[in-house]
Amino acid sequence: MLRELEKAEQKWGGSNKLIDQWLENRRKLLVHYCQIAGLPPYAKAEKSLPTFDNVKSFCDLLVDYVSEGHFEVYDQVVNACEKFGPSSKSLAQQVLPKITPTTNAALDFNDKYAEAEDDQVLYQLDEDLSELAHTMETRFELEDKLLEVLHNKHSESAQQA
Repeated sequence: MLRELEKAEQKWGGSNKLIDQWLENRRKLLVHYCQIAGLPPYAKAEKSLPTFDNVKSFCDLLVDYVSEGHFEVYDQVVNACEKFGPSSKSLAQQVLPKITPTTNAALDFNDKYAEAEDDQVLYQLDEDLSELAHTMETRFELEDKLLEVLHNKHSESAQQA
């Protein structure tokens, strides 16, 4: 997922402040994910569960990321797509409903771990992180489709001006 993020940053980075901020927040989320999952380069010599506070901190980033998408970025992307014509608007209308289940999965993960009363829930973390990674990868792919349309149309407009 980090490699895909780097590709996205190379492709769309610097074209829009909101997109840059969004991609930076995606990076923070992925780095924190790797840390609590114990993935390289954050893997420790001895396998151990992350601290409850680290998991809750990850949950905060996760909720912030999905909220930013729904309440800030997607609206601006859809508005821009509407300006670029029916094909762009149609793509946005097709993609956005597919993102909703990924939001629900992220919020379910948050509810399970951020609201937990004790750290016994951490014994389920590996399996839940694996499922969340798959879900978020799907989300990132869908978001990237929106960014691709926005970037392409923005570039076309800039060239015509």
